[in-house]
Amino acid sequence: MLENKEQVQIRTIIYKTEAYRIELEVRDKVLRKPLGMSLYDENLEAEKQDTHFGAYRNDQLVGVLILTRLNATEVRMRQVAVLEEWQGQGVGSELVYYAEQYAKNKGYTVILLHARKTAAGFYEKLGYEKTGDEFLEINIPHYSMRKSLICRA
Repeated sequence: MLENKEQVQIRTIIYKTEAYRIELEVRDKVLRKPLGMSLYDENLEAEKQDTHFGAYRNDQLVGVLILTRLNATEVRMRQVAVLEEWQGQGVGSELVYYAEQYAKNKGYTVILLHARKTAAGFYEKLGYEKTGDEFLEINIPHYSMRKSLICRA
């Protein structure tokens, strides 16, 4: 899992703050630039309704995740991004676990997401299941995935 776990903190990021500006830089660097795209070309106004989480080490943002409310029971996880030098060290898993606990505490029972094909295995290890066939989103292969937050006895 995460080395130096005590040094990584998960915090809520507030829309349109300096922390949000840095979040956008991380998301752009990890999720858009490798595709020859820019996050800044997208309309980000709707994100003010979302819940943003950041993983910090020594006050440096190293990973991000967004939850978007779909309805009273479902939330969508999106824009999960970890800086390359932190990938494979458990930062993404910690963000997902934190987001799941947050969602449970808010009364959500299901998390949905669109996983890049290259990340589907990561989510499967965390208990997410594919719910359909491969599809293209932002011109790359994705899978719809879901996880129930209701504990089964």
